[in-house]
Amino acid sequence: MESYRPAGGPARVVAVLGPTNTGKTHLAIERMLAHRSGMIGFPLRLLARENYDRIVRLKGASSVALITGEERIVPAAPRWFVCTVEAMPLDHEVAFLAVDEIQMIADRERGHVFTDRLLHARGHEETMFLGAATARPVIRRLVRGVEFVERARLSTLSWAGPRKITRLPRRSAVVAFSAADVTRIAELVRRQRGGAAVVFGALSPRTRNAQVAMYQAGEVDWLVATDAIGMGLNMDIGHVAFAELTKFDGRHPRRLAAAELAQIAGRAGRHMADGSFGTTAEIGPLEPAVIDAIENHRFPPLGAAFWRNADLDLRSPAALLASLEARPPDPMLIRARHADDHRVLQALARDGDVAMLADRPGRVRLLWDCCQIPDFRKTLDEAHARLVKRVFLFVAGPAARLPAEWIARQVERLDRTEGDIDSLLQRIAHVRTWTYVANRAGWLDDPESWQARTRAIEDKLSDALHERLTQRFVDRRSAAVGRRLADGGELLAGVRESGEVVVEGERVGAIEGFAFRPDPGVGEEGGRALLAAANRAVRQDVGVRVGRLARAADDAFAIDGDGALVWEGHALARLAAGPEILSPRVELLPSELLEPPHREAVRRRLVAWLDLHLARVLAPLWRLRAAELAGPARGLAFELVAALGCLPARRVAALVDALSPVDRRALASLGAIAGDAAVFVPALRDRRSVALRALLWRVFAGAPAGPLPDMISAPRDPQRPPGLAAAALMLPAGPLDVRADRLERLAREARKRAAQGIFAPDPNWAALIGCAPASLAGVLEGLGYRRVEGGDPDALNFAAPRRERRRRNKLQARAADPHSPFAGLRRLIKP
Repeated sequence: MESYRPAGGPARVVAVLGPTNTGKTHLAIERMLAHRSGMIGFPLRLLARENYDRIVRLKGASSVALITGEERIVPAAPRWFVCTVEAMPLDHEVAFLAVDEIQMIADRERGHVFTDRLLHARGHEETMFLGAATARPVIRRLVRGVEFVERARLSTLSWAGPRKITRLPRRSAVVAFSAADVTRIAELVRRQRGGAAVVFGALSPRTRNAQVAMYQAGEVDWLVATDAIGMGLNMDIGHVAFAELTKFDGRHPRRLAAAELAQIAGRAGRHMADGSFGTTAEIGPLEPAVIDAIENHRFPPLGAAFWRNADLDLRSPAALLASLEARPPDPMLIRARHADDHRVLQALARDGDVAMLADRPGRVRLLWDCCQIPDFRKTLDEAHARLVKRVFLFVAGPAARLPAEWIARQVERLDRTEGDIDSLLQRIAHVRTWTYVANRAGWLDDPESWQARTRAIEDKLSDALHERLTQRFVDRRSAAVGRRLADGGELLAGVRESGEVVVEGERVGAIEGFAFRPDPGVGEEGGRALLAAANRAVRQDVGVRVGRLARAADDAFAIDGDGALVWEGHALARLAAGPEILSPRVELLPSELLEPPHREAVRRRLVAWLDLHLARVLAPLWRLRAAELAGPARGLAFELVAALGCLPARRVAALVDALSPVDRRALASLGAIAGDAAVFVPALRDRRSVALRALLWRVFAGAPAGPLPDMISAPRDPQRPPGLAAAALMLPAGPLDVRADRLERLAREARKRAAQGIFAPDPNWAALIGCAPASLAGVLEGLGYRRVEGGDPDALNFAAPRRERRRRNKLQARAADPHSPFAGLRRLIKP
C-alpha cells in the first residue's frame, strides 16, 4: 500500500528500535531540537509533561507547546510540540515528527491510534518512530523506504530467580496487575520493610509523580506497581520482581507474553547500571526459554497492527459508523473493535434526540468529537454514553456552548478532599473528564478559567491522594531505621522538650512522666534496634527531666480525680492511705527509667507540693488543727478535722454541750460552727475543696470513687457512704442528705417553735432545704423531733426531741443549785 509522502520530495523516515534503556527517547529529542520545528508524541500524559519540562529548561517556555487531552500550553509562536499520541495536531506542519513506543500498534484499545500515526504522521524533513524491535516487520510492510536503526541496551539485565517479598533487595519494584494486589503487597512491605511507593494506572499524573519522587528521594526503598511502570518511567530500580504473570485484558485473564514481561523488567538498571529481574517465591521461577528471551532481547515479531479507518464519512451517524467498520486495506492490519469512542457512538446513533441534531456533516463531526471524551471513570458504557449525550445536546443546541451553571454544579461537588483512597480516585477521574472537556475548542465560554479551575481541583485531590497513600503504605520511621542500618551506621535518637522520642528524625513514642510509651507498631521487624536507640536516648534524658521537675513551679502539678499526682499532664504517683486522713502517702508509679536517687528526688518534690496544696485548699482545717484550744473545744476541733470539716452534732453532743461561750467564740474565729444539728466549716463548701476532701476520704477509707451530690438536698443513696456525703458538707436527715448550713438553719427554726410547745412545720421550711413538702416530716424526724397529736388535727404535729427536754431539765437543775453560778447571779439581780 502507499504511505503518505509530503509534497516537495521524499523525507527521511527512521525507525529506531531496541529494548528499554537504549536512549531512544533522548536521541529523538536531540534530533527534534536540531530542526527548526518539531513534534513528538508520547503514550502517556505523564511522559509528555516530563519531557515538556525538560525541553522548556533547554529552550524556554515561549518556544515549546504542550498538548494533551487534558492540558494545553501553547505560546504565541511555538517551535516544538510535545503531545500525547492521541492529541498530536497533525494539521500543523513541522520539520521533524516522532512517535514513541510504536510497538503500541498491537494494543487492542489504543493500537489503531499508533497505527494511524505510523501511516499518516510525517515531518517535512524527518520522521522517527521509536519502540521495540518486535515492531520491525509491521513497520517494514506498512512504511515504504523506512530506515532501521538498532540500538543496544546500555546495561545488562539478568535473571535473579524467585525470592520472598520480604527478602527482596532495596531499590526493588514488585509488579502485580490489579489495584487490589498492589494494595495487599504494599501493606505487607509496610509491615515488614517500612513502606513502599505505589504506582497504578488509576493514579493521576501528579500523584504518580509524587509517589515516584518519594521513591527516587530514598524515602522508601521499594516500589509496588502495576505494568503502568512499563513505559517511560525512568527510576533508579535495581530489581524487578513479578508477583503475578497473568492479567485481565478487558475480556479475559491471559498470561503476559515474554516481550511484555521484558518491557516491565527492563525498568531495572538505568543508563550504565546493570539490573536484574525475578519473581516472588509464591509463583516460582519463569521458564528457561522466557528467561533467555528477556536476557537476550529476542522475542517473536509482531504479526499485525490494529487499524481503524481515518477517512470518515460524516454525512450521518449511520454513515460514520459504516466508515468506521471499513475493512483494512492490508492483511497485516486488523480492524479495531473495542475502542470506547466507537461503542459510545453506536449507543448514541440509536438515540432519537441525538439523531435529530446530528443532521449534517458539521454536527456529525461534533458528535464524533463528543464521543471521544475519555471514560476516565471506567463506568459502564451506558453511564458514560449518557454524559456524552448531555454534552452533545448542549454544544449542538441553540447556545452551542455548555451552560456555565451546569458545568459548575458538576465541578463543585468534586472539590472535596475528605474520604478514603477510593473516593479520591473517583473524584480525580471525574474531574479529569471535565478538564478534557474544558480543553475542547468552542465548547465553553471562558475556557481558560475552567481549565485553570479543573486543574487546580485535580492538583488538590492528587496531593490529598498522595498523602493518603503515604499514610497507608509508608512507615517513615521504620524506613529511616532500615536505611541507617543498611548503611552500617548507628541510629540517631533524642528526646524533644515536649517529651517526643525521635529516632532518625521520626517519632517512635513519648516519655509520659517517667515512662517511655512506644508508638503502636514500633516493636515489629526492625523494632529491636529502634527501641534500643530510643531507650538509650530516654535514659540519657531522665536526669534532665528529674532536675526540671525539681525546679518546676507549683502550678505544673495537679491531682486528678483518681488520686494520681500529675506533672505536665502525666501521672507520676498516686495517693495511698497514711496515718491520718489529712496525711496521705505518696507512692510513685513503677518506672524502669528511675534509679533510686532519682526516685527519691521525685518523691520529695511531690510530697512537698502535696503538703502545700492541701494546706492551701483546706486552709480552715489546717488552722483548726494548729489552733491552741483547750477542753471540749480542743476535742471538738480534733473530731471536726478528722471528719474533714463536717459531722452531725449528735455524734459529738457531749462535747457541744460542754462548750463554754469562750469556746464557741474561739471556734467561730477559726471558721467552725457548732450548731444544733451540725458541726461544720462553711468555708469548705467550694467545689475544689469538696472534690479534694472527697478524694482524701476515699483514699483513707479505701473506698471506690462515686458521684457527689451537688445540691441543697438529695435522696439518701445507700451506695454513698456518710463520710463521702460529709465531704460535700451534707449530713443525713431522715430520707435525705441535706447541706449542713441549711440543715442547721432548719434545726434552729424548729427549736424556736418547739420551745413554745407542740408545733406544725412551717411550709417554707421545705424550700429552705430544697425538698418536696412530703419529705419535710421525715427530715424533722431525722433531727429527733417526734410526731404527736395536738393542735390542728388535719396537720402533722411535732414535739421537741427528748434530748432537748433533758438538756432544759439539766439547765434548770443547775439554776436551782444554791452553789451554782446561776443561783448567785439570780441573787445579785433579785430586787
